[in-house]
Amino acid sequence: MNYNAVIRGTANLPLLSISQDFLKLQVAAKKPVGILHVKIVRAARLLKKDILGTSDPYVKLSFSGERLPPKRTSVIMNNLNPEWNEKFKLIVTDLQLQALEFQVYDWDKVGGHDRIGMQLIPLKLLTPNETKEFTLDLVKNTNVNDPQNRKRRGKLVVELTYVHFKTDSFKLTGNVNGCESKESAGSRMSNGDALGRAGVLLVMIQAAEDVEGKHHNNPYASIRFRGEKRKTKMMKKARDPIWNEEFQFMLEEPPLHEKIHIEVLSKRTGIRLRSKESLGYVEINLGDVVHNGRLNHEYHLIDSKNGKIHVELSWKMA
Repeated sequence: MNYNAVIRGTANLPLLSISQDFLKLQVAAKKPVGILHVKIVRAARLLKKDILGTSDPYVKLSFSGERLPPKRTSVIMNNLNPEWNEKFKLIVTDLQLQALEFQVYDWDKVGGHDRIGMQLIPLKLLTPNETKEFTLDLVKNTNVNDPQNRKRRGKLVVELTYVHFKTDSFKLTGNVNGCESKESAGSRMSNGDALGRAGVLLVMIQAAEDVEGKHHNNPYASIRFRGEKRKTKMMKKARDPIWNEEFQFMLEEPPLHEKIHIEVLSKRTGIRLRSKESLGYVEINLGDVVHNGRLNHEYHLIDSKNGKIHVELSWKMA
């Protein structure tokens, strides 16, 4: 099948037919394999949604079947032929199974936003390190038998580039603070360093030992990094909780001079005084993670008598 022809639009909408499996797919927790660079270029001849005969369009993009919050472009007011030229990065876990979903909306000041149309691109259509442009015919939904899918809703032009993570870990030679680096010749990118500098920091919170609160022991781990906060599930009445939860942070460049703050907290169930208390924390230099590619270590918790936390950190660069 010629997928380029399919994406540019046919009456039978075969792309949507093959993509319903992607919508039903609940992507399992997998290790990242690469980064998808997405450029939302422009749209043309969009469906009119406003009373005045125009629309205020913006685009949402996400992987089908995943529950992560979608990324979105800015809103362009009163324009049926908007140009965005906005870029995004998404973490890829399965190039053969994942599909990127685009949804174009008409922004409204009051009430819900009206969806103009949507479309899908299976990632298996991409060649690593090659930028590919797609012109998508927007449709109402993924039901190939819905007659409303034959109505013209406009086109969306996007560019996609998939960059696979290097098989050999990125390691620094010499002084970490000096930022000296060395890469194998086989890991060099054909389309420049701009894509290659981006990467993913993986933080696996495995378990803790001997964490003891003064008032209660319902521990969970909290991560603070670059203003973002993530947390594990709470384990009730546990001094030795096991979480095995992984968190991902997309970064534009290696975090050579930064620290990540991990704290174990306990939360009282119900509404009472002292609902939350700290059971200890640790701050980890990420330059060590970049230097080694991976750290798997048990850390003594600061402000804790005997508490420890087991953390695995990895840096994967495209």
